[in-house]
Amino acid sequence: MKFFHDDRQRAHDPQFRLENGRVIQNPDRPERVDLLVDGATRAGLVRHAPTDHGMGALAAIHPPRYLDYLQSIFARRLAAFPDLSEVVPSRFCLDPQRHYSPEAEAQIGFHNADTSCPIGPDSWNAIYWSAQTALSGAYDIVDGAPAAYALSRPSGHHAYQEIAGGFCFLNNSAIAAEYLRVNGHRPVVLDIDVHHGNGTQAIFYDRDDVLTISLHVDPVEFYPFYAGAASEVGTGSGTGYNLNLPLPRGAGIAAYMPALDTALAQIAAFGATAVVVALGLDTHEDDPFRGMSLTTGDFATIGRAIRGLDLPVLNVQEGGYMQTALGDNLASYLGAFTA
Repeated sequence: MKFFHDDRQRAHDPQFRLENGRVIQNPDRPERVDLLVDGATRAGLVRHAPTDHGMGALAAIHPPRYLDYLQSIFARRLAAFPDLSEVVPSRFCLDPQRHYSPEAEAQIGFHNADTSCPIGPDSWNAIYWSAQTALSGAYDIVDGAPAAYALSRPSGHHAYQEIAGGFCFLNNSAIAAEYLRVNGHRPVVLDIDVHHGNGTQAIFYDRDDVLTISLHVDPVEFYPFYAGAASEVGTGSGTGYNLNLPLPRGAGIAAYMPALDTALAQIAAFGATAVVVALGLDTHEDDPFRGMSLTTGDFATIGRAIRGLDLPVLNVQEGGYMQTALGDNLASYLGAFTA
């Protein structure tokens, strides 16, 4: 089983985050990569460099003006503010249907949902290669691999078509799923991050050709707060093709597995031919976000259940933050695919 990663993804080194009126260090540290690489290696995976597949698959999900913004905004703001270290929004667009301004400051507010996605001088390179990593995993699945792991960082599942948020810029899992669909698969995105995959849901919400499922802490009391309810089932032709399975904060494996069983049954009913797992490891009991209380061993149980679908599985890295068990959790999960 291959895992894909490019060290250029470490170049995104965000410092700023505003939380409860305080400026704190952004938790998406580049050092996460070291723990995840170690975990994948211990699970017996073989590392491969991703291929540069260009912008086409990215543009299938994200519009040109958003891709241009991500590539150009730091240089544009640096020209106006020579001491700039990061681009962070100072205001937000509450109505995305409003006029799209050519002004850089206005675009920053338009394209951000919160303050967790600073853009520094090397961020675009990391963002681009994170997406190429997921896309390379999708190519591997199309070529016949039974499973693959894409160590994508920055993560992607909170990214809307043209709005960054929750440490996410490009929706790597959606990009991979759309590539699978275009190449003959009937894909499902199964999001097992502690946070609802709001960006992924929005991207496919009116479509019936990609099933989206998310297991997460109930957004009534947890980020992203404004999406992820069980009542959100899709719209138009997409009605019935989005399934949210919110769980109480602090949920352990006893509550988790019945929800996962429901998800797996829905995948079978959909007639999926490939699964993109939006792999969040932040459901662990010691993750800094303290959303759920899964143990390291529980990730093996979850992995075995997903493998039991007997479908090709592309695991795309989402959350899971700095703590000593991060690599162990990944090794436990991926071990289910290599045993």
